[in-house]
Amino acid sequence: MTCHDYKDLMMGYLDNELTDERKRQFEEHLAGCSECAEQLEQFRKLKAITDEVTLVEPEDRMWQDYWSGVYNRLERGVGWIVFSVAAILLAIYGGFKLIEDIVKDPAAGTLLKLGLLALILGLAILFVSVLRERVYFWSRDRYRNVRR
Repeated sequence: MTCHDYKDLMMGYLDNELTDERKRQFEEHLAGCSECAEQLEQFRKLKAITDEVTLVEPEDRMWQDYWSGVYNRLERGVGWIVFSVAAILLAIYGGFKLIEDIVKDPAAGTLLKLGLLALILGLAILFVSVLRERVYFWSRDRYRNVRR
């Protein structure tokens, strides 16, 4: 193994994650390589410093100030809307491509194609039913013309 290979093992050695055989090989290499031994000591110091570091959570007041800003709320809302629309469009596109592949596939059985047709027809009927229901209740909403 080269020094480069042993350098990849340094953090594993410090975290005591190496097998006994690897650990023995690494220690033998350290005995004969002052450059790796020096770099290991630097990693040991760095690990000691990072072990002492703790994550400090921001105070609740800071989060409230952050989220009270219109821009921050708008930014998050717009992000979710764009993500949702893109996911829906990709799902619809994938669905149509899947349907197209099944319909064009001569190996697909008639039963599968009929089942797919029934599924599409059922979804269309449900969509029209929900749309009719929304239009019906919207047209009879007595608070529709009340100004805020």
